Amino acid sequence: MTADLYAAAAGLIERSAAAYVSGVPQDGADDGFFGPASVTWQVSTDLASPVAGLRSLLMQALHPLAMAGVDQHSGWRRDPVGRLAATSAYVATITFGERAVATAAAARVQRIHDHVRGVDAVTGLPYAAADPALLLWVHAALVQSSLAAGRAFGTMLSDEDSDRYVAEMMVAAELVGVPRPLVPASAADLERYVESVRPELRCTPAARQSMAYLLDPPGLDGDIAEFWRDVRDAAIAVLPAWAREMYGYGAPQPLTPGRRTEIRQSLGVLDALFLSEPGVLEARRRITLRMRTARLS
Repeated sequence: MTADLYAAAAGLIERSAAAYVSGVPQDGADDGFFGPASVTWQVSTDLASPVAGLRSLLMQALHPLAMAGVDQHSGWRRDPVGRLAATSAYVATITFGERAVATAAAARVQRIHDHVRGVDAVTGLPYAAADPALLLWVHAALVQSSLAAGRAFGTMLSDEDSDRYVAEMMVAAELVGVPRPLVPASAADLERYVESVRPELRCTPAARQSMAYLLDPPGLDGDIAEFWRDVRDAAIAVLPAWAREMYGYGAPQPLTPGRRTEIRQSLGVLDALFLSEPGVLEARRRITLRMRTARLS
């Protein structure tokens, strides 16, 4: 039933790859807001990124006002893959793009947000996408998910680098209109913030339907669908227990060493498929080369 509400997820890899390539400059005038020596670049190129992305969407959808804005104003149901690709392009641009390009991309997002207003049918509360409180929740869900996914399936950051990553990403929140004093500046601050928002969260019908689609998207190639199931299982496994309970998910399969290896292997295959798309290998090569040069300097 849920699948019938949305368009098929055909072209997920292809369109996501094209979006990624569009956000990585060929010869940037500057290193952007983060640069090749940043933890942000390291996290963004980690093999666990798909798990982080899916977990962040699961977390973001639990805020009823944030979910209402997406459900009532975006083309999510008509073109879910396009919506995901647009998000991928924005994240790549903010992460790797020149400062002027990243600032312009954030300004476009802010202009769109200015027109996204309404009333959530579940809570009866008004919402505005430009509300710093909603923007902060979306930001925090992404940052926390990147840390959680990396710990479980990618390159675990030290406590110092985790704090550095959270602090670096404050810029991303500011770019879309969140005042800096509101943004968590350390991993501990981030956890306290997420806990503080918990009383506002709930699993609305829109959240349940959209996330059910993402966890098992129809129209995927058979082999990709098989690997995506491991991404799905991984994202659910690294959700907080209270978030799994809100969705009504059962206890996740234990993350034994063998199961972690299986998931990492699937992530490796998906990454290889991603790299085989036009322009992606060259974009990744440019990023990797700049990171290596930064480490040696």
